[in-house]
Amino acid sequence: MAEQLIQGELTDTIIKSFFHVYNSLGYGFLEKVYENSSELSLTNASCLVKKQWPVAVSFEGQIVGEYFVDLLVNDAVVVEVKAAKSIASEHEAQLLNYLKATGYSVGLLLNFGPKAEFRRKVFSHQHKTGTE
Repeated sequence: MAEQLIQGELTDTIIKSFFHVYNSLGYGFLEKVYENSSELSLTNASCLVKKQWPVAVSFEGQIVGEYFVDLLVNDAVVVEVKAAKSIASEHEAQLLNYLKATGYSVGLLLNFGPKAEFRRKVFSHQHKTGTE
């Protein structure tokens, strides 16, 4: 029996939407264009999408910063949109930090660069470790 991925069906839908947007628009637009297009594509796929969702970061019980997740899909998967030459380790670290800060376990990093690429990250809040 194949192993079930956490939020596997939803992440499959998001990845299909990613390739639909990438194949339609291609490379070279700003991240905001891909973010808006992804929101539209996911909404058309019957997903609930929150754009620029605020995330407060705490340290020793105090809020020390606020970030904005590009997309939160079905209140379950954090999506970070990039339009970079390639996915860099700092992009992956950013996504893992969003997962740590939000309490969500699954995130996708979508890069609309010269080559379409994505990373799926899972963060276990029980063990406080990030894995792919």
